[in-house]
Amino acid sequence: MGKTIAEKILSAHAGKNLSAGDFAICKVDFAFGQDGTSSIIIDRIKEFGTDKLNTKFCMVIDHNAPSPSEGVSRIHKKMRNFSEEYETLLYEAGCGVCHQVIPESGEIKPGDLVLGADSHTCTYGALGAFSTGVGSTDLAATLATGENWFKVPETIKIIIKGKIPKGVFAKDIILHIITDIKADGATYNAIEFSGPVVDRLDMDSRFTICNMVVEMGAKVGFMPVDKKTLYWLKGTAAKNIKFKSVCADKDAEYIKILEYNISALSPQVSRPHAVDNAVSASKLKGIKINEAFLGTCTNGRLQDFKIAASILKSKKIASGVKFIIAPSSRRIFLEALSLDLIDVFIKSGAVIVAPGCGPCVGTHNGIPADGEIVISTANRNFKGRMGNPNAFIYLASPATVAASAVKGRIADPREFL
Repeated sequence: MGKTIAEKILSAHAGKNLSAGDFAICKVDFAFGQDGTSSIIIDRIKEFGTDKLNTKFCMVIDHNAPSPSEGVSRIHKKMRNFSEEYETLLYEAGCGVCHQVIPESGEIKPGDLVLGADSHTCTYGALGAFSTGVGSTDLAATLATGENWFKVPETIKIIIKGKIPKGVFAKDIILHIITDIKADGATYNAIEFSGPVVDRLDMDSRFTICNMVVEMGAKVGFMPVDKKTLYWLKGTAAKNIKFKSVCADKDAEYIKILEYNISALSPQVSRPHAVDNAVSASKLKGIKINEAFLGTCTNGRLQDFKIAASILKSKKIASGVKFIIAPSSRRIFLEALSLDLIDVFIKSGAVIVAPGCGPCVGTHNGIPADGEIVISTANRNFKGRMGNPNAFIYLASPATVAASAVKGRIADPREFL
């Protein structure tokens, strides 16, 4: 019997033949923490008495950047001191979101095994890596030993086909799939995406889809490694690094094979307070919004900004709407500046904040008031996610968010495109 991508990568890192359901100790290629999780990682490393880290490691200041409080500033200082003592890479406030700056750095390659102290580490499956989120103590154990234990996940194959309709983007596709599979429908599974639609997607779109597989319970998600992937990697520090792409065998065994024809799909919006609660944007037209947010590790990339700017150009956001925009990295910010996209946003009345997680995590930058309605490109809309449990968060694509900001209510972006 052939092997899935997950089985192949974990077998290679365990040094033995593994199949779904097996347990194994695997060597980890790369690990990271962010400012919401690194403090505990540092404490555990000190408790372990570890003098030297045994896995390549970096930390990113992104969730609270710049620091909004004295307590957070102490954590940032703690991270800086640890980075200097252990000679690790540290991405300072303003560099961007971990799930953008780490791939940009060239640290992630197809076939790698990556652990991050952040639940959306699954994003790097767009590059063909087995990447998944773990707790801070598990991450510290990896740094101390260079390894961690894994249960090899069973794999679901998802084939996406059809013609991509006007106004439909990667975010709409993944919200539709999550709503069908449900939040716990792929718990601890690996997901392999394939099909003609996937082949046509650009890399920014592939990152968006892989970022959200955890919202259906999946351990990891994989996109095919093709010419688009290799071209993207050439734009990073990985351009001179040799690697071997991993693909599933033709006779690999899957627990499910699901097919989605998206030819008739319309722009989607997930309603509060669950991601697997998406309906057509047209069904929610007229719901007044108080805040719009464009950014995050899901949709803060250049293609997302281009889509939003195409709608916002020569327009003003609606009166009474706060529109906050956060580039996912400094590199994205500079590229958006060079293309005059930031000029479009500012002239429309939007507020640009530092590259980073921005309002998504709910610690600063745009916390909504009681009863306010937010439409966001983030990956989660749980109660309290943006810092106020009495607010209501709707999730949508950059096009739908931009159109809604102009209208002042949830809007179908097709009327602007």
